[in-house]
Amino acid sequence: MQIKFIKEVVNVIVGKQAEEIVDLLSGKNNINEFIISKKLGLTINQTRNILYKLSDYGLVSSIRKKDKKKGWYTYFWRIETLKTLEFLKAELKKKIEQLKYQIKSRESKIFYVCNRCNIEFNEENALLHDFTCSECGDIFTVKDNFKLLKEFKKSLNNFEKELEEVEEDILEEKEIEEKKKIREEKKETKKKIKEKNLKKISKNVKQIKTKIIIKKKIRKSPKKSLKKKEVKNKTPKKISKKRR
Repeated sequence: MQIKFIKEVVNVIVGKQAEEIVDLLSGKNNINEFIISKKLGLTINQTRNILYKLSDYGLVSSIRKKDKKKGWYTYFWRIETLKTLEFLKAELKKKIEQLKYQIKSRESKIFYVCNRCNIEFNEENALLHDFTCSECGDIFTVKDNFKLLKEFKKSLNNFEKELEEVEEDILEEKEIEEKKKIREEKKETKKKIKEKNLKKISKNVKQIKTKIIIKKKIRKSPKKSLKKKEVKNKTPKKISKKRR
């Protein structure tokens, strides 16, 4: 159902010819723009124009990667499903409000029509024209709104049902986004804990190494001092023997 709704949005913004882009990006992450271009049978510039238009509404997003060999940047695109559904929800609400206004207007006001020219007038404009068509001279007749009202109410019912389905999809997508967010947060927390533990281990290792170095220095220092003492003690003895 989501794909159908997303195609509807793409159709509104860039036209029916770009609907296939939804099939390429749906359920996938970051598709190479050159692959999209090839699949659509369009030039890379035409493909980018479509993607940029959708991007202006926040319906698609991209990341760029540098080609190490060629040195240029390539963009990888994905559909922002939640934003697309919310965009459609807003459009449906506008249509519903417009239809409700039209229904109320048709039920409460009288409309006139020139049957020959098929031009419609509200009561005020019909009065200004003296209920006579300026094009052909025929007299206006009161328009029967029964069929039109029936069509309006049918369309209203369809739009309201579609709105309910879109709202359900939005809730599902929000749940998916929330779960994804929680997973990422857990992953990030684990990463931070790991980094913290590594820092602790590194610090402990440094402390141990420092202690070992200090111990070595302590072990070496008494021996040196003893040798010096021995030398000092021997020297006076030799001198004293010579004097005797």
